[in-house]
Amino acid sequence: MATSMHDGENRPDGSRLDGSRPARSEHTFLVPVMGTGFTIDTALRVAKYGISSVMALGDDILIEQMRKFHCEKEGELYEEISDQEDDYRPRRITAYLNMVDRQVKKQVAELQASPFEPGSEITRYYEMLPETNTKKLYYRMLTAGEGREKESLQHRLRKLAVPGAIDVNIMTKIDRDRYRNGEKLPPEAADALTALRGFATSSLRSSIVFSAGMNMRLYTHVATFGDFFPDENGTLRKKITLKVSDYRSAMIQGKMLAKRGLWISEFRIESGLNCGGHAFATKGYLLGPILEEFKQQREKLVEFLHSIYCKALSTAGKAAPVKPHETRITVQGGIGTASENDFLLQYYKADSTGWATPFLLVPEVTNVDDENRKRLITATDKDVKLSNSSPLSISFWNLQTSLSEEKRRRKISEGKPGSPCPKKFLELYNTEFTERPICIASRNYQKRKLIQLERENLPPEHKEAAKELVVAKSCLCVDLAGTVTKRNGIEPDATPAVCTGPNIVNFNKIATLEEMVGHIYGRISLLASKERPHMFIKELMLYMDYLRDEMENSSKGIIRHTEKYLDEFRENLISGIEYYHELSEQFVEEKKKQFLKELNAIRDAIGDVQLPELETIS
Repeated sequence: MATSMHDGENRPDGSRLDGSRPARSEHTFLVPVMGTGFTIDTALRVAKYGISSVMALGDDILIEQMRKFHCEKEGELYEEISDQEDDYRPRRITAYLNMVDRQVKKQVAELQASPFEPGSEITRYYEMLPETNTKKLYYRMLTAGEGREKESLQHRLRKLAVPGAIDVNIMTKIDRDRYRNGEKLPPEAADALTALRGFATSSLRSSIVFSAGMNMRLYTHVATFGDFFPDENGTLRKKITLKVSDYRSAMIQGKMLAKRGLWISEFRIESGLNCGGHAFATKGYLLGPILEEFKQQREKLVEFLHSIYCKALSTAGKAAPVKPHETRITVQGGIGTASENDFLLQYYKADSTGWATPFLLVPEVTNVDDENRKRLITATDKDVKLSNSSPLSISFWNLQTSLSEEKRRRKISEGKPGSPCPKKFLELYNTEFTERPICIASRNYQKRKLIQLERENLPPEHKEAAKELVVAKSCLCVDLAGTVTKRNGIEPDATPAVCTGPNIVNFNKIATLEEMVGHIYGRISLLASKERPHMFIKELMLYMDYLRDEMENSSKGIIRHTEKYLDEFRENLISGIEYYHELSEQFVEEKKKQFLKELNAIRDAIGDVQLPELETIS
């Protein structure tokens, strides 16, 4: 099985075993996708320093606005791609990605040419790197005397300064069908497929991250683009990353793509609840046991998929590789300290970790307007809630003090709940009152639904809970983009939403890029308090809260799960606790005692939870 950079593919001088420069930067973390606006141009800020990041492709309106903004900022010619033109959505995405690719390449060339002096771009690059062989080469250069040796080392280091990946994300559930003159267009015109096409025809050599489950027509469409197949050198110009909740999901989705001759270059494992944005509680599967299964079954997974992949390529008349392509395992969700980061890399053999929420307090990296950033700094557990805000009816982490939430509550008090729905990206499934789907965060839907509920014969408490669930939905299309349009003066009156994860309460000040990178690698600590629970304990606490909330919802008539599901959920939590008891032997004694104390408290609390008897699901 292919290995990662930090598994020893470098010579002591920093070059690759084959004599070439590294295929990727030696940073062991990445900045995952956050909303539609938070990381839309993060690559333009951090890729030159070797830091990988991910941007969302869902909102082509925002993407076109940002292409105009950055072209004008850099003095590039901007030619509008109007929504009145044919195939405008994928063309907008391609144009933006090509611009980002072009500008990052220019930035890297300038960085490589900059002098090795304090504060220079190339010095920032190397000072931020973790302690790798390349970093040792940098230290050697610093201590070398003036002359040929120093010049030779600097020449080598310039070539070793490689950019981070410019990856993109498609949330597979957001695949709105398109209409023209009242007629439904072919599937190829749908939102997810056109976003894929925008990436596939771009100049980027990077990965597309598929998240939020399976989309068969999207997976089938990937196989129509040559860049996802090996070229004459066996290289994949464009790669596929699957964000998965567990090993079984990786096997199922990986097999579906492998049967189409498509290789999964990375499985990205995310905590079900200890994350930002949309959260998927699954059946109570905890991150530690999930990572353990990947650790134990990794080689088996790669071999299984490789056999299916090679058969599909041979059937299609394409050359099949003798050895599997590289398959990376990465993990994200609630990581807060360097020791947690190192444990994931060393014990579970993860190739990289994802740090999202803490970077919301790093203006150099993410887009957050000044007002909301101030509110993030002072946020408490009461301010960061797993809410019903998402029109996708998926649990959604939301800053309750955001400008978006203030606006939503004000509109309810004025008797005008819901959004005018200007972007319509989430007009996906609901046809309760209309022939064509409409968004359940829209004013059109909420007005009708509230009238319907008022007429229903429900107990007062149940009716009130049902109404609250309706008006809880926010216009995420507009408000998640507002964080960047407001910050850059494109839409000064925007009221942005902030989809921060619960980890934000552990950080309470603005940080520089160097400071946050230093925190990740253990050079400094940015934690607001030493009392923060371990990331595995925090996830358990969140799952317990979720279970209690489901109990409370059932008492209000909001029944989303069967009794069997809830019982299995609790049993998986108990099983996870048993696993963590064994895992604690890997911790140093001081941390082990605190970990076990908190673990035992949660185990006792689970024993006290009484599951309700549920007969129906609504």
